[in-house]
Amino acid sequence: MRGANSVTRCRIAYGAASDNPELIVACVVGDGEAETGPMATSNKFLNPVTDGAVLPILHLNGYKIANPTVLPRIGAEELRSLFLGYGYKPYLVEGNEPEAMHQLMASTLDRIFDEIREIQTEARHGQAKTRPAWPMIILKTPKGWTGPKEVDGRKTEGFWRSHQVPFAEMVTRPDHVKLLESWMKSYQPQELFDDNGTLRPEIAALAPNGERRMSANAHANGGLLMRELDLPDIADYAVKVDKPGEHDAEATAVMAQFLRDVLRASAARRNFRVFGPDETASNRLSHVFEATNRAWDAETLPYDDHLASDGRVMEILSEHTCQGWLEGYLLTGRHDLFSCYEAFIHIVDSMFNQHAKWLKVCRDIPWRRPISSLNYLLTSHVWRQDHNGFSHQDPGFIDYVCNKKSDIVRVYLPPDANCLLYVTDHCFKSWNRINVIVAGKQPAPQWLGMDEAVKHCTAGIGIWEWASNDRGSEPDVVMACAGDVPTLETLGAVYLLRQHLPQLHIRVVNVVDLMSLQPHEEHPHGLTDRDFDALFTTDKPVIFAHHGYPWLIHRLTYRRTNHRNIHVRGYKEEGTTTTPFDMVVLNDLDRFHLATDVIDRLPQLGLIETAKLNDLGPAGLVRRCAAPRRRSSDHQTSRDAPRP
Repeated sequence: MRGANSVTRCRIAYGAASDNPELIVACVVGDGEAETGPMATSNKFLNPVTDGAVLPILHLNGYKIANPTVLPRIGAEELRSLFLGYGYKPYLVEGNEPEAMHQLMASTLDRIFDEIREIQTEARHGQAKTRPAWPMIILKTPKGWTGPKEVDGRKTEGFWRSHQVPFAEMVTRPDHVKLLESWMKSYQPQELFDDNGTLRPEIAALAPNGERRMSANAHANGGLLMRELDLPDIADYAVKVDKPGEHDAEATAVMAQFLRDVLRASAARRNFRVFGPDETASNRLSHVFEATNRAWDAETLPYDDHLASDGRVMEILSEHTCQGWLEGYLLTGRHDLFSCYEAFIHIVDSMFNQHAKWLKVCRDIPWRRPISSLNYLLTSHVWRQDHNGFSHQDPGFIDYVCNKKSDIVRVYLPPDANCLLYVTDHCFKSWNRINVIVAGKQPAPQWLGMDEAVKHCTAGIGIWEWASNDRGSEPDVVMACAGDVPTLETLGAVYLLRQHLPQLHIRVVNVVDLMSLQPHEEHPHGLTDRDFDALFTTDKPVIFAHHGYPWLIHRLTYRRTNHRNIHVRGYKEEGTTTTPFDMVVLNDLDRFHLATDVIDRLPQLGLIETAKLNDLGPAGLVRRCAAPRRRSSDHQTSRDAPRP
């Protein structure tokens, strides 16, 4: 199995076996990587009725790069007890004589495959009484097995030195050349190749034929198995919007109704799962439990909530295990959604990185078929973690994502529920991508009806005419926003400015597809310079309220004509356990700071007009925020949605 390291492969193997009842995945895990946790848990989520099987092969050779590993040094009985406690039935294959080890391994595999089929047959005929103890192999061989015993008088085989380049200096050390020659000849190449260097026919005949070859196995080229999801019409879940901002809705709860019906429609094929670290309900996705349950193959109690062995919601408080399961599921031709608290998705940074690199390389391999996209939903986000506090406030994953190749990654910041529905539907129809959706779960104003949301999100960026007043003229200022909370505060600032400075011509630009800010030459969704200038002008102030760290917007727009006039507000690492409005105030993202930013950048405003607006600035904020910090709730005027 593909993976950044052996323990990643373990997670991927279990994901590949999920909803794959005829598949057995053999997965080799090195003893160094086995010092982490996923082997202890993944087998608790494997259903012998609807899933395949995973055969973990724990290869213990005693050493990492330059140190001994733990498991080979704890004693055979303790080692066996460890994996019995994990819920496995371990088989030990140990030795250092190649011929004897080959025979022992073959006979052990025969026994294990029979045992796996027996477990599955009993379960599929309703005869299983308890959760099975799946077999595994503990394979113990010397490090650097069959390599040089010693190099320059120092132990090599059976020691960590064989992990490194065992010997070098081939130009100046003839004795090393002789040692290399002896080593290579020990494999008896004359028995494998003829005098012309061609593999002997009797050896070539040992390889399997057709789809039995690893390279031709459809499970190793999951695009061959992939079938499009049967997606319901998003219009059936639309939030009715008669007037922008008039009603509130929980965006992810609306999305959950759509996900519920995706799960129902995919029930027969079992080719869609929701993954997440114990946050499905917290992230307002509980509607999915109307269609399926949490996958669970351990003990259940009468009062447990939505646990079942055939459930298709995969929850475990381990983001990296969820990511591994998900990758295995995708790579074998299925579809996904990974829901996670925004701050803790960083745990899978390196795994995201490896998947992105794999997708890039696959673009240049013509025989590898496309797979469905990896879809992240990041919610419980930075601006509404007021009850959890500073530790849960970090929007930086999207910065990391934007480092990857433009044809691989997408970042979406839908401002309301209808936009979230469109983006979700769009992501489920894509392939060979990594889609990151950032959306809030708390009740929030709804701005666009479904028709308007479809039009806006299809473009990825656009002017909100209903919130602007610059029709037929050049704006004095552009108010841009990306993300649900920045959108709310931007519209609040526009409302204040239009109340107090009605002569100002203000243009509101909302960004859903963050990559649209990049030049078209850098990203397929990027705007041309002409289109960008048409939105943001070439010389007017741009006040940009962004969901994440401000410098990401500067990174994406630094080549644009008007970049010098773009002023970005966003998260600047200020947070605590406080009210939602106080959170934006702490980071200067609130409507009053945004309105003040406009005033500071419009020298045409007279002194008298500016003085009238002093109450919008920091002095007024002190009064507005002092009381909420005392009583842990925001002032009503700060909670209200602006009415355009």
